[in-house]
Amino acid sequence: MSFLPPQWQPSDTELANKTVLITGAGGGIGRAVALACAKVGAEVLLLGRNEAGLEAVYDDILSAGGREAGIIPLELNTTDAARYEALAEQLTEADITLDGLVHNASVLGERRLLAQTSPASWQEVMQVNVSSTFLLTRALMPLLTHAAPSSIILTSSGVGRRGKAYWGAYAVSKFATEGYMQVLADELKATSQIRVNSLNPGAVNTKMRRMAYPGEQPDTNPSPEALTAYWVYLLSDASQSLHGETLSAQD
Repeated sequence: MSFLPPQWQPSDTELANKTVLITGAGGGIGRAVALACAKVGAEVLLLGRNEAGLEAVYDDILSAGGREAGIIPLELNTTDAARYEALAEQLTEADITLDGLVHNASVLGERRLLAQTSPASWQEVMQVNVSSTFLLTRALMPLLTHAAPSSIILTSSGVGRRGKAYWGAYAVSKFATEGYMQVLADELKATSQIRVNSLNPGAVNTKMRRMAYPGEQPDTNPSPEALTAYWVYLLSDASQSLHGETLSAQD
């Protein structure tokens, strides 16, 4: 059952005066969410490893009449906490507070038996999908606190709620994502106006989905653009009652 209120649609100013940082914003779900947030008034900070992709999204936002976006090239496979803290310092110096943080970036890794998974692939998946979430959230927490009420959305997966063979490090990383959400939400519920939820997009026609299911007809799944209302709702003040929830965009 959808967590969206019946017939809910964002107003043209749903996220006006809000600043939202989205990881993995250069394509797929991240790009679609960034465009949707900008369309309803948000200032969007685009974080990703492909600067050309981020610049293309930046141009698309401006072409659609949105506010000027920020571009943040950052490789989330770095374990150096100072890189994340430096970003927080730069945003603070620019007098930016964060009303929303969308952890969207993920890597699929190797689709094989755990016993056959290479250590290098395991480490990359866990770093990008889990450790970078911790490092980035930790660094940006003061900016989220200053803007509160604010919202953190962690992107989950069906295989992070029930494990499946051959999903390896990716599935394990999404279980960790769910655990991280629950712990952080429980820590913040009595002391903060920051709300934290996980959102499983379900099967979506993205590059990652096509890599995971090469034999599947891509158009059998919805486009990222068809699902963006779920992210916009969780970033808006309309969803302030949702905290610590394990949510899904598709039944």
